Amino acid sequence: MIDFTIDESDELIRNTVARFAEDHIAAHFRDFESARQVPDAVINAWESLGLNGLELPDELGGSDSSMMTRALVNEALGAVDAGAALALDRIGAAVYPLLEMASTAEIREIITPLLAESSRRALLVYVPDGRVESEGKTCSGTMPFVHADHADLVVCLDRQRAWTIDTGFEFDKVRGSGLRAAAPSSLTFRNAPIRHYWENTKGAALSLARARIYYASLLLGVIRKSAEFSREYAKERVVFGKPVAHHQAMAFLITDMNTAVTSARLQIQYACLAGANRVEAAASAFAETAEQAAYIGPNGVQILGGVGFMQDYPVEKYMREARALGLLLGGIDAAKDDAETSLAAYQPIIAGVL
Repeated sequence: MIDFTIDESDELIRNTVARFAEDHIAAHFRDFESARQVPDAVINAWESLGLNGLELPDELGGSDSSMMTRALVNEALGAVDAGAALALDRIGAAVYPLLEMASTAEIREIITPLLAESSRRALLVYVPDGRVESEGKTCSGTMPFVHADHADLVVCLDRQRAWTIDTGFEFDKVRGSGLRAAAPSSLTFRNAPIRHYWENTKGAALSLARARIYYASLLLGVIRKSAEFSREYAKERVVFGKPVAHHQAMAFLITDMNTAVTSARLQIQYACLAGANRVEAAASAFAETAEQAAYIGPNGVQILGGVGFMQDYPVEKYMREARALGLLLGGIDAAKDDAETSLAAYQPIIAGVL
C-alpha cells in the first residue's frame, strides 16, 4: 500500500514556497507577463530560499530531495504563475538526464558553474517536440517552442540518448503564447558542438518520466487555481436572483472540476512514489493532468462568461498556460502511447496472476 501522507519537512517546504509565491508573485504576474521576465529582486528572494538544485545530491550542492518534494514545490508555484516558476528554476527539468545518465564527475563539471551564478540557467529540450538532428559531434535544427529566451546549457533528450550543448544556438521571441513570464521562444541550433553525450535507453526513459512529473505538477497548480478561482467567482456572482454556483448544472460542473484536480494530484503523487513503475506511472500522470486541464481550463473561463476572456481576471491566463504545458514532452498523445505500451508489457504477468 502506498502512503500519500506528506511528511513534515515537505509540508514546511510547500508552505514556504506558497508564501513566497503569494508575497512576491501573486500581485505582479501581469507585469511579469508584459515584461517577459521576472525582476531581479524576485529572483534574489527565490535564490535566498536555497531551492535551486533541489534534487541534486548533497555533495553536488543540492538538497537531495525527493520527486514528491519537487512536485509539491511546482504545484505551489504553478498555482500563482507557472511561467514565473519556470523562470525562477534555473536548472529545472534539465537535471534529470544528468542524474539518470551522467557520472558523478560529469554532473559536478556541468552543474557547478550553473549553481555559482544566479544569472546562469539550463534548459531541457525534448527532441521529438521539434526538428533537431545530431550528426557526429554537432547538432542542428529548430525547436518551435521553449520556455526561455536564454540558456548557458541546453540538455537535449530523445528516446534513447541525451547530449549537452553550450554554444551554437540562438533564441527568437514567440508571441502570444502561455508561460509568458518565462519568455517563450523558438530555439535554433546551427552546427552546435556537442559537449557531452550519453546513450542509455533506460536512463532516457527515466529522465522523460521525471520530466513529465515536473511539468505535470506545474500544470496541477494551474488547474487547481483555475478551479478555485472560478468556484469563488460563481459563489459571488448573482444571476436570476441567486449565485451562479447555486444553479444545479453549474454546481455539478464545479464539483466535477474539483474532482478532476484531485484525480490529477493522486496520479502525480503515485508517480512520485512508484519506484520501478515510474515510467508508466509518470506517463499516466502527465496524460491524466493534461486531459483534466483541457476540461478545467475552458470551463473555468465559461463559468465567468464573456469576462473570462478578459485580462481583468486570471482564468484566461490559466487556460493559456495549461495548453502550453500540456503540449510539452510530446503532449498527451505521446504520454498515452507510453502508458499503454507499458501496460501492454505487463499483460502476460497480470494474466498469469489472475
